[in-house]
Amino acid sequence: MPNVVVVKFKRGCKPYYFGAGKYELTRGQGVVVETARGLEYATVVEPSREVEEKDIVSPLKPVVRPATEKDEAAVAANEARRPEAIRICKEKVAARGLPMKIIDCEFTFDGSKVVFTFTAEGRVDFRELVRDLASVFHIRIELRQVGIRDEARILGGIAPCGREVCCAGCMPDFKKVSIKMAKNQGLSLNPGKISGLCGRLMCCLAYENEYYASACKKMPKIGASVTTPEGKGTVVSANMLKMEVRVKIEKDGALLYRDLPLQDVGFRRGNEQERDADEEKNPEKPAEK
Repeated sequence: MPNVVVVKFKRGCKPYYFGAGKYELTRGQGVVVETARGLEYATVVEPSREVEEKDIVSPLKPVVRPATEKDEAAVAANEARRPEAIRICKEKVAARGLPMKIIDCEFTFDGSKVVFTFTAEGRVDFRELVRDLASVFHIRIELRQVGIRDEARILGGIAPCGREVCCAGCMPDFKKVSIKMAKNQGLSLNPGKISGLCGRLMCCLAYENEYYASACKKMPKIGASVTTPEGKGTVVSANMLKMEVRVKIEKDGALLYRDLPLQDVGFRRGNEQERDADEEKNPEKPAEK
């Protein structure tokens, strides 16, 4: 069975699998691995272990070696160069008047290339900027444009919930989210309350969507007519965590509001409920057989 280790790279929370070979690697240990970009430094997040051949996607890239003191020093030196490199790049961008925002830079492990990450509303001709930067750093220059969600992941920050944004801390890949998820959960559709730091819908809307989508199918719609132990009423709200509905009941000339368990509420589901609503709006129209 192959010996496999799980690692993460410095900026990013997505785990990657590599072949550990003969090395016994422990959590938190630095390693040098081979990737499509060449040699890179990574940190072990799960110690090396043997796994079944069927559980991995072959071929795995290998771990070249556990990181040495020299490797650690090279990584620290590259990290120390970042702030000055970003400052210089921003100055060059301003001098050229380019409509782009520099958000990050990264030196490759061997120091032969620097990658600047930026955002922009459209395509940017940065060929002259590359020449300016090459004359300063005397190494290969790469500029990489990313979207607004990637910007939030790279820069990080505190989300409305008070915790670190998911994309920077605990979410390996972006979730597909839609406004329907917010509707299923009964959230306010105010963009300011369901948007993250990136200005897009919060990724966490997808976390419990499966439950809410299932619960939503079992609950009566807001405004639906239902029967209760105290008589007929109208649904004004639903609590899908407790599986309760709040019903407005008109009784003896007074309005009563009752929070009732779902099993105590009678209503027609799906197409039957929609058909009843149509009949109420168009009482002269015969119901379809």
